Amino acid sequence: MAGAQAGELPETMQAVGFDEPGGLEVLTLREMPLPDLKPADVLIKVAYAGVNRPDCIQRAGNYPAPPGASPLPGLEVAGQIVAVGSEVPQELIGQTVAALTPGGGYAEYCTAPWGHCLPVPEDMPLCDAAALPETLFTVWHNVFERGMLRDGETLLVHGGTSGIGTMAIMLAKAFEAKVIVTCGDEAKCQAARELGADLAINYREADFVEAVKDFTDGKGVDVVLDMVSGDYVPRNLQCLAPDGRHVTIAVLGGPKAELYMAIVMMKRLTLTGSTLRPRTDAFKSALCDEIAQNAWPLFTSRELKPVMDEVFPLANAAGAHARMEAGDHIGKIVLKVSGD
Repeated sequence: MAGAQAGELPETMQAVGFDEPGGLEVLTLREMPLPDLKPADVLIKVAYAGVNRPDCIQRAGNYPAPPGASPLPGLEVAGQIVAVGSEVPQELIGQTVAALTPGGGYAEYCTAPWGHCLPVPEDMPLCDAAALPETLFTVWHNVFERGMLRDGETLLVHGGTSGIGTMAIMLAKAFEAKVIVTCGDEAKCQAARELGADLAINYREADFVEAVKDFTDGKGVDVVLDMVSGDYVPRNLQCLAPDGRHVTIAVLGGPKAELYMAIVMMKRLTLTGSTLRPRTDAFKSALCDEIAQNAWPLFTSRELKPVMDEVFPLANAAGAHARMEAGDHIGKIVLKVSGD
């Protein structure tokens, strides 16, 4: 292994992957060689790995790993750096980090570019740390960079108690914005309110377009963070204030939307969106640097903490996916790999 490492490392590891895409049953625990270490990578002994909806979509065959990435699912981990590539400072060996990974998190060892790692202080539980990178990187880029949310503005988030939704509530409130969310039942609405949402709408019982208009006295919201797409898009545009920004990060309701473009022109709206995983390592490193300066201190100080749903053992990754797909979770689902 090029670079440097802390003592002897095993030749193999336990990991969860799949041979062919499919349902929950395709996820199996298997023994594999440790991943190859690229020059700018660190090797992390994984304590916990976060579970995200893209993992489920990848398992189903609709979100393949990008070229050169591990075929294993898992986009975020927390643990200790045990080896570094030839381009990485050796003093990173032994440091505890949370990392955004291109894949491979469902394993005892995982590689990540060293520029995608955030330092974890001793008083932050590694379970919490593993629950942060994917949603933190996604929300920071899409809400604050692409959506340009500013203090005093109002954000509308669909799926308010998802991992993305809870992160969006916390960060937007930390930067003095107002937050409106939609949820599927009253228990989730109450959880969102307790987290800081100014308005939580049960979309099964109320028209969120009318509820947004009432709450904002007809003005509308400045930013919509949309994970649904489909027929939500024209309704979202009705919710936007003049010069509003619509940011799409998932298409759970379908990839096609029918738009009345006159409303885009009359309100001077901006429609944008992004996917994080295919972006370059350099982009993600720059994003990590900005997060380290502006948002990570909120979590290392414990001013903000991730909303945790349930922890599953690595061997029961299928159970974690089942909970994710059932939609009953509030906050983050995490796999325990070797953590205390």
